[in-house]
Amino acid sequence: MSEEDGRTILRMAGIVKQFPGVLALDHVDFDLCKGEVHVLVGENGAGKSTLIKIISGAYRKDEGEIELSGRPTEIHNPRHAQTLGIATVYQEFNLVPFLSVAENIFLGHQLRKEGPFRLLDKAGMRAEARRLLQSLSIDINPRTPVRELGVAQKQMVEIAKACSLEAKILIFDEPTATLSFKEIDRLFQIIGRLKADGIGIIYISHRLEEVFKVGDRITVMRNGRYIATRRPDEVSTAELVEMMIGRKIDEAFRFQERAIGQEVLRIDNLSGKRFRDVSLVVREGEIVGLAGLIGAGRTEVLRGIFAADKTASGTVYLRGRPHRPKDPRQSIRSRIALLPEDRKKHGLILCRSVEENISVASLPSFSRFGVLNKARIARKAKQLVANLDIKTPSLRQAVIFLSGGNQQKVIIARWLTAESDVILFDEPTRGIDVGAKQEVYRLMHELASAGKGVLVVSSEIPELLRTCDRIYVMHEGRIKAEFENRNLSSDKILHAAFGRAVS
Repeated sequence: MSEEDGRTILRMAGIVKQFPGVLALDHVDFDLCKGEVHVLVGENGAGKSTLIKIISGAYRKDEGEIELSGRPTEIHNPRHAQTLGIATVYQEFNLVPFLSVAENIFLGHQLRKEGPFRLLDKAGMRAEARRLLQSLSIDINPRTPVRELGVAQKQMVEIAKACSLEAKILIFDEPTATLSFKEIDRLFQIIGRLKADGIGIIYISHRLEEVFKVGDRITVMRNGRYIATRRPDEVSTAELVEMMIGRKIDEAFRFQERAIGQEVLRIDNLSGKRFRDVSLVVREGEIVGLAGLIGAGRTEVLRGIFAADKTASGTVYLRGRPHRPKDPRQSIRSRIALLPEDRKKHGLILCRSVEENISVASLPSFSRFGVLNKARIARKAKQLVANLDIKTPSLRQAVIFLSGGNQQKVIIARWLTAESDVILFDEPTRGIDVGAKQEVYRLMHELASAGKGVLVVSSEIPELLRTCDRIYVMHEGRIKAEFENRNLSSDKILHAAFGRAVS
């Protein structure tokens, strides 16, 4: 707990939260001081989200005590939390696309004119929104519809929205998951301004390099329990990971080299949405990386190969033969698989079971004369759940209730069932914890070792350096460089990603 009691604005002691069959929080302690960033880390399922939902009023605690500025407090609901000066910037934004920036900032607490009719003061909201944005050095026109903004700009609007509530406590939940390097630096500058204004910030991230950059204190949770609180200079990355997962892990471990076979995928001068004249090759047993800044066209290349988006020109070859699918269904039949960037939106049927999500891409192989063999489907799903160590109470569990890492493994199980030869991974470890990342890396390696061709997009350069045999770098929709991953430095990749010449 904090030793600076005079500055403590939030104190939680012995917090317990139970759901049917699950003890989500087991007597957890946590506190926050004015003008500090207190980072909350742990694996998916550690209890971080449950804790911040209690702070933000989305959940009610079952046991324990909460104090705000030294006063015992019950947080009844999100609106009550806002009146107490608590605001949350979620990874998935709560903005209305067709409303302007100013209207979104004051949504739910609009300014009104004096008089009997209490009409909306649109000019006043625009002026106040402009002042808020300028105070944060955010260059966005308050009149702009939110649908016209990029991801980073939307996040800045969320921050301004929180500041409009005169928040004393600001919660950031995975704020950099979809940001570029420059945008992350900009976010950290704004967090520095908020700290200087005395705002206490709770920061959740799976990117441990950020934890040491932005955090003043780090609290580790595991299996719903409080483990420890440390200052960044008191703990190493390896020690932090060990506390998070309860065992030692070798972050420097590199998989053994694999036998590289014949060409399985080649694209020649492929052009489409946000990319032009892209050519690359993937061979059997090979993991090939696709690096670049957000917006460089990496995701669009993968979607073009899979026929999720139409391409304008160029050719895709599978094992030397032209491949011209009209839609993803034909790609699946040709044994191409895509694990999309947004697994919840494009990869999973959230309301359906683990078993259904695993089998959905290969139902014809489980049917005869139009009748599904449900026993075979169940056996295959059970085998893959065991092989991939998917943590689920049963095959009938809806995937929406699984952790991010287990959801990702369900998609991998789907493509293993479909016996895919080419696996396209788009940000495979985004939003999942360090332990689950190791599992995904292992599965990628096993797929390649089985002779599959793997093409992976990642914004985390250390991830590409660790897993890939070769790495292509994209800049503004084109391939800028290609590297063999032998003593390759992150600086070379970054230089190419920014469009600079690489020696």
